[in-house]
Amino acid sequence: MTRQLIIFSILCLMFAPASIAQAEEDRPRNTFYDAETRIERDRKPVELTYVREADVLWSKRIWQTIDTREPINQALYYPERPAGEFRSLMQVLMDAIIDGKIRAYGVDDEGFENDPLDPAKLFEEDLSQIQTFFVDGVEEIVEIPFDPSNVLIFRIKEDWFIDSRRGRADVRIIGLSPAMLVRDEETGEYTDIQDPLFWVPFEEARDVLANAIVYNQNNRSQKISMDDFFIRRLFNASVYREERPDNRVIMEYIEDPTERLLEAQRIIDEIRNMELDLWHY
Repeated sequence: MTRQLIIFSILCLMFAPASIAQAEEDRPRNTFYDAETRIERDRKPVELTYVREADVLWSKRIWQTIDTREPINQALYYPERPAGEFRSLMQVLMDAIIDGKIRAYGVDDEGFENDPLDPAKLFEEDLSQIQTFFVDGVEEIVEIPFDPSNVLIFRIKEDWFIDSRRGRADVRIIGLSPAMLVRDEETGEYTDIQDPLFWVPFEEARDVLANAIVYNQNNRSQKISMDDFFIRRLFNASVYREERPDNRVIMEYIEDPTERLLEAQRIIDEIRNMELDLWHY
């Protein structure tokens, strides 16, 4: 009897894939062609040019903010919930951290010097919210789980440098951090204050991002990965901090919003001018 059960189990395993494949073939086609995704499984990120320390003629570290409410950046936010092959950047990061593919570090550890955060504690305790409600005069405490769709801002830490061997300016993203905007309790509107959640090493996240598809607004037939989205600089960002002895962000020493934008533009112009000055004799 036991032998018969073993043989029956083996036959089931042999014919199950065939039946599943047959069922997939019988499904109606959702396109006018046989769709073959351009983002293969286990796709590797594009290899960047190797840079020696001796070839770095000049470098500058800056921090920028990517606001997903801007139309050009919305590909990182939508869909709010996983839909087919598409996921938001926050959902991709959260899934990878929980699966142990990416390590997350504290908001004060953007240098990745301390031990990484515990994924379960991070998403189930630290990032969950406790709210108090009164129902018929009875106080009730409800724990609200972390919602990836509440993340509208991403911060990037990057190094701009001039490679003397290639004779050009280049940039490398070092860290990536999701952040939540703080709401004004009276008006209910978002303020300029950002609440960062954690930092992840961008180089470590590239393997995961290379296998996450971004919706191409300009050409639906040409799919690109999130890694391509960052490496090709398809996003719009604004400088909120530059490397300085006091480690202050622009908001801390400039109050006027317009002046902050001008200061951010000044930092970017300084970087671009360094490359132009490279060719002046």
